[in-house]
Amino acid sequence: TVSICVGQSSQLTASGGGAYAWSNSLGSNATVTVNPTTTTTYTVTVTSGAGCSATASRVVTVNPLPNASITPATASICDGSSTTLTASGGGTYSWSGGLGSSASVTVSPSATTTYTVTVTSGAGCTATASRVVTVNPLPTASITPATASICDGSSTTLTASGGGTYSWSHSLGTNANVTVSPSSTTTYTVTVTSG
Repeated sequence: TVSICVGQSSQLTASGGGAYAWSNSLGSNATVTVNPTTTTTYTVTVTSGAGCSATASRVVTVNPLPNASITPATASICDGSSTTLTASGGGTYSWSGGLGSSASVTVSPSATTTYTVTVTSGAGCTATASRVVTVNPLPTASITPATASICDGSSTTLTASGGGTYSWSHSLGTNANVTVSPSSTTTYTVTVTSG
């Protein structure tokens, strides 16, 4: 029995006679190349110089390619963060970029990067899958005024910028502008999230 993967070919060589006649319209050469899409039996009729003939058969088993895939379906991270990519569909895995042979890898690229995994089935057939990990820049968070000085009992307005949403310390809420009237020197922090 000969075993190949979908898309591959194999050579079959007949011997024992002077003339050869292959099934499947493969001709009369002693060696033929076959590339079946499904498991197929090939038969050759071998004829000696004296006109006697015999037949021989060979099964060519066609193994399917693995269904290589990577999850998540889309991957988007912020600069400095990481994400885990998980391959499936085979018995063994080999990631590009020297990431190893585990099914799951954790990556933290500094720029948008494409990761590729080669998946190998138990029959030795391979397929690849790729995933783009998009790296989004961090927002430029700022508060104006840069420094604020007030008299006891007074207030000032702090304005955050650089993102789509804001979250202030001291339970001040999520508006870009907040008015504060601390009774002592206080540091206020805002977390800025991009859109």
